[in-house]
Amino acid sequence: MPHSTIDLTGRHVVVTGGAGALGTAVVARFLAAGATVHIPAIDDGPGSRGLPGAHYIPRVDLGDERQVIALYADLPHLWASVHLAGGFTWSRIEDTTADAARAQLEMNAMTCLLCCREAIARMRARAAANPGEPGGRIVNVGSRAGLVPAAGLSAYVMAKAAVHALTVQLAEELRDEQILVNAVLPSIIDTPANRASMPGADFDRWPRPAELAEAILFLASPVNTLSSGALLPVYGRHV
Repeated sequence: MPHSTIDLTGRHVVVTGGAGALGTAVVARFLAAGATVHIPAIDDGPGSRGLPGAHYIPRVDLGDERQVIALYADLPHLWASVHLAGGFTWSRIEDTTADAARAQLEMNAMTCLLCCREAIARMRARAAANPGEPGGRIVNVGSRAGLVPAAGLSAYVMAKAAVHALTVQLAEELRDEQILVNAVLPSIIDTPANRASMPGADFDRWPRPAELAEAILFLASPVNTLSSGALLPVYGRHV
């Protein structure tokens, strides 16, 4: 059960990738904190994984600049944007094609950049309309693999390293505007899909979606007044 007393009542939050295992936990946690959560989805919605009270926005391609602009332009004044959308591929360097590398950059880094840019524009608009409440929060999702080398992850690591660099850059660029930008860096997440693909693993060592959701909630909340530019290790009990 959530133990945090963070209150986001009346605040609007975007969560990309909100239909996945981690996204579902993050959306649920933000809803429990009182936020209005907007969830862009590539298809018509998350089906049976839908959560009452969440605002799903169907048929949004986060790699399409015009669609991302339209997505954020239609939102109410925005407090936070959480970017979970992305993709993963395993391939040794000799088997990594240019198309595969570009796809990883598109899914992970470009979607993050476009969503950050448009979220910042909406946060600035809210601050201009409400001078007494400046700032906002952005939380990106990087990867442990971007810091701790592992074989077979060249394209994925390159893309997540770009997310890490963007996070640190934006934190500095936006410091005077009180828009705090951070990233969480999970290891392998304890999801049904990961358990099925690695049945012999020690699942107890993996971070759970609900645990990651608590870390993301803190970074995205007004309670966080200091941390910006952090690449937060959330490895669970991974070594």
